[in-house]
Amino acid sequence: MKYDIKDIKLAEKGRLRIEWAKEYMPVLSFTEKRFKKEKPFKGIHISGCLHITTETASLATCLAAGGANVLLCASNPLSTQDDVASSLVKHHKIGVFAKNGESRSSYYKHINMALDQKPNITVDDGADLVSTIHSKRRNLLKDIIGGTEETTTGIIRLRNLEKKGKLMYPIIAVNDADTKHLFDNRYGTGQSTIDGIIRATNRLIAGSSFVVCGYGWCGRGVAMRARGMGGNVTICEVDPLRALEAVMDGYRVSSLLEAAKYGDIFVTATGDISILDREHFALMKDGAILANTGHFNVEIHIKALKKMSKRIRKIRDFVEEYTLRNGKRINLLASGRLVNLAAAEGHPAHVMDMSFANQALACLFLVNNRKKLDRRVYGVPQEIDKEIARLKLKSMGIRIDRLTPEQKEYLSSWEAGT
Repeated sequence: MKYDIKDIKLAEKGRLRIEWAKEYMPVLSFTEKRFKKEKPFKGIHISGCLHITTETASLATCLAAGGANVLLCASNPLSTQDDVASSLVKHHKIGVFAKNGESRSSYYKHINMALDQKPNITVDDGADLVSTIHSKRRNLLKDIIGGTEETTTGIIRLRNLEKKGKLMYPIIAVNDADTKHLFDNRYGTGQSTIDGIIRATNRLIAGSSFVVCGYGWCGRGVAMRARGMGGNVTICEVDPLRALEAVMDGYRVSSLLEAAKYGDIFVTATGDISILDREHFALMKDGAILANTGHFNVEIHIKALKKMSKRIRKIRDFVEEYTLRNGKRINLLASGRLVNLAAAEGHPAHVMDMSFANQALACLFLVNNRKKLDRRVYGVPQEIDKEIARLKLKSMGIRIDRLTPEQKEYLSSWEAGT
């Protein structure tokens, strides 16, 4: 078995942490038991480009239990939990190519190593596997059944690829499942982003001017948790509908240039480039804190910030202090990468349970429908979405009502009126 990790001696610590996370992932555990019995992935090679965390380990072991040959690489250079990577290699015989803090060249070397097994299914978080296959490893296309995509940024990339007529195999947009984005993006990102900011800075949220750039599901979650901790939250948006929704939700809404003048903490959650740029840095208060919770480290224009600075120093773990030429200091967290995974542990297992159950069942859907799917981006079938929600409620001991036959008939008819 091939692998490239930091230190195999960390495996025991990783094993215990994986065990802890798995306790809070009952839906995925149920799916793993099913896969272990049915072996739907026998002979199938699955390559995953994901954050190598305790929760991802549970997904990998679930797929392996179904008979898959699973290889993993990181979807972010700073999100790998090295002890988890070690445990996957030592205790589960799953090849992992990832090291926390790896260079850009090492990152892409690891992606190519994960692709060397000629995967039948790709499991992505950010679409780097798909983009590498389409741009540099097109010889692999003949073996691929399909792929899945975990995050908003990846879905944007893949839909653009489809629009241009260049997507060469079907993709299941796991991010778009209700049991993913309504929970993972909102509650997972909300909690873990605040967790990352506090771990990195030890700053008090209460009473601070907290600026959230973007009011998608991730931005909603961050704003909700920041307000819950006493922050005075401002939302900055370009979409008038989302901006209006933020107003109706009780937030202050303003332009980013205006918010730059008074914000204490800024969080980007847009999936776009240069959201915080030169003109915003120039207006910021001394000591402003910048964090990103979007997938790539492009939302804060770091090169522009460097050019404006006369000194850069690491003042705390995950905190770089940029001193501008006018003497003001701006603090960048986690080098502009995902603050919730770089400075904290990412989403809690309880919410990733649904996200990764979607991934596992989407892979099964690809295998079962391999001859029926076109080269486009598909949503997660509604029956999978609802089954995951049902299982999650069951695991929580919650019962809900069912429609009576009369109620079903009424909803499917058109004759009844006033």
